[in-house]
Amino acid sequence: MTATAARPGSTGAGGRAERFARPVLLAFLLVAAADLIGLLAGAETVHLVAKPLLMPLLAGYAALRGAPRLLVAALLFGWGGDVFLLADNDLAFLVGMGSFAVGHVCYLTLFGRGEGRNRGVGRSPSGLATGAGYALVLVVFLVLIWPDLPADLRIPLTGYSLLLTAMAWRAGVFGPYAAAGGALFLLSDALIATGIAEWPQAPAPDFWVMLTYIAAQALLTLGVLTKHKTKHKPGA
Repeated sequence: MTATAARPGSTGAGGRAERFARPVLLAFLLVAAADLIGLLAGAETVHLVAKPLLMPLLAGYAALRGAPRLLVAALLFGWGGDVFLLADNDLAFLVGMGSFAVGHVCYLTLFGRGEGRNRGVGRSPSGLATGAGYALVLVVFLVLIWPDLPADLRIPLTGYSLLLTAMAWRAGVFGPYAAAGGALFLLSDALIATGIAEWPQAPAPDFWVMLTYIAAQALLTLGVLTKHKTKHKPGA
C-alpha cells in the first residue's frame, strides 16, 4: 500500500470536500472583514449584503470538513436570526431571536452528546464553578437591565438569556475554543440587550456586536471541528 493510499480522506469525495473547504473558509474571512470594515465606515449597504452571507459560508465550511449535522444546523439557524434582525421592527426581532434560540438548542444537544463521550466533564468542579459563575452573571445582568427593557420584550429576552447562558456554559465540553466562543456569544447578545435598553454605548456599537458574534460562531465551529476530528482520526 502506498503512503498516499494509506491516508484517510486523501482521495474520493472526502478528499475533494476537504480541498473545497479552504476556499470557502477564505470567503468567510473576507466577507467578515468586509462587514466589519463597512460597519466602521458607516457603509450600511455593505453590512446588508455581507451579514446574510456569513453563516452560510461558515456552515458550508463546517459541512465540507465533515462537521456534525447539529453544528451545521446551529449555524444555519444563526443565519436565520441574522436575516430577521436586519429588519427594524419588534416582530422581526422576536422571530430572529427565536431562530437563534433554536440554534442554541442544536448547540446544547451537540454539547450533551459530547459530554456523553467524555463523562463527567460538565460535572467536574471547574465545570460546576463555571456554571455557577455564568448563573451569577446572568442574574446580576437581568436585575440591572430589567427596568430599562421594553415591557413586551422582558419575558422573551429573559427566556432567551437563560438558553444562551446554558449554551455558553456547556460549550466548554468541546474544549477551550468552543468555551471562548460561547462566552463571546453571550457578550455579543448582552451588547444588543444594552442597546435595546438604551444604555450608554461604545463608539460604533454595531461593530462590536458583529465582531464578538463572528468570533463566537467561528470559535464554536473550530472547537467542535477540533474535537470531532480528534475523535474520528485513526487510532483515536
